[in-house]
Amino acid sequence: MEEKYKKTVASDTASLTVRGNTFELPIYGGSTGPDVIDIRTLYRDTGMFTFDPGFTSTASCESAITYIDGDKGELLYRGYPIDQLAEKSDFLEVAYLLLNGELPNKQQDEEFKHAITYHTMVHEQLSKFFGGFRRDAHPMAIMCGVVGAMSAFYHDSTDINDPEQRKVASNRLIAKIPTIAAMTYKYSIGQPFVYPRNDLNYAENFLYMTFGVPSCEEYKVNPILANAMDKIFILHADHEQNASTSTVRLAGSSGANPFACIAAGIASLWGPAHGGANEACLKMLSEIGTVDRIPEYIDKAKDKNDPFRLMGFGHRVYKNFDPRAKVLQQAANEVLGELGINDPLLEVAKELERIALEDPYFIEKKLYPNVDFYSGIILKAMGFPTEMFTVLFALARTVGWVSQWSEMIEDPTQKIGRPRQLFIGESERQYVSIDKR
Repeated sequence: MEEKYKKTVASDTASLTVRGNTFELPIYGGSTGPDVIDIRTLYRDTGMFTFDPGFTSTASCESAITYIDGDKGELLYRGYPIDQLAEKSDFLEVAYLLLNGELPNKQQDEEFKHAITYHTMVHEQLSKFFGGFRRDAHPMAIMCGVVGAMSAFYHDSTDINDPEQRKVASNRLIAKIPTIAAMTYKYSIGQPFVYPRNDLNYAENFLYMTFGVPSCEEYKVNPILANAMDKIFILHADHEQNASTSTVRLAGSSGANPFACIAAGIASLWGPAHGGANEACLKMLSEIGTVDRIPEYIDKAKDKNDPFRLMGFGHRVYKNFDPRAKVLQQAANEVLGELGINDPLLEVAKELERIALEDPYFIEKKLYPNVDFYSGIILKAMGFPTEMFTVLFALARTVGWVSQWSEMIEDPTQKIGRPRQLFIGESERQYVSIDKR
């Protein structure tokens, strides 16, 4: 640990006094962001744990992948601002960056994209798994099952102690997740699966497999829609130690195979408080309906006694404008303009955004529009049903999950996850036979 962290200049220890005894705890600083107090010896020295529900004040790991400054509204992948990557890069280049720490040169970029593109086909027997689900099964339920089942088909990439197998598993997951996601959609609407094409890029291929219909008519990928899809993938690729990423790391800490770990992440993402926020935002915009009804709902949002909540505003981490929302704001205008859609929901969204940036109530509470505010509108315009929104989130986030999982496996300081508890149940008591109760 001492070799990997540098101690802060201002102070190298924190003093903790417990019932008259003082203990010195090391303080470490990373390359940026808050310093951390090392409490690993706390239980040994004091017989006490810390109490931190949700781990909101606990650094569970050391990571060099993603950095968020919520106060500044800043998101960095390996040091690169998210808006620069969304504007200048593409998803697979970003995937390489997250996995390897640096942007690829031309040869590395070509080799990585070839490796992903030529692994997009899934085992033919895997397609039979879909028939075991009801036709109206939620797409995320199917994703959990099918991704977890990948470990039954790719035995040659489940040894987590073999770097080459970890690399192969990582590439397979990134390559095959779009195919599985598209198959999930096709199964839900009763259409045949569409095989991937090697002449299309990552986003184009996904749109082709999702909306193309074999033997009926040629599906031509709209470049503006593909560009918007690529941006959505980039913006959702990673987001530090969120609930699903922490789930992947926790599952991986036990030595579970990578396919099982990613399936666990998908299950965590399924929660409406995590991956379902853009769907909830779209439902809210639909409930408001028209611009003239916005004042009514603003008043409801300000009323503490009213159960209505504005979705798509504010963020647990960002206390400023979500940098991802700025990118998607432009993408939403481009997509709707290209499709010729005069969507009243966009007008509602624009007016809500204006109010949020000017109204003292929103400013004081720092309720700025977040990434979910616009992503739902874009996906709806593209033709995705709302139940597919979280699937697309999982598709993009797989790159981050795989990167975080790989980093954890290679970190010698990591141990199997074992959170502690503040026990509030009954203390020891004696069993009483049923006839005496």
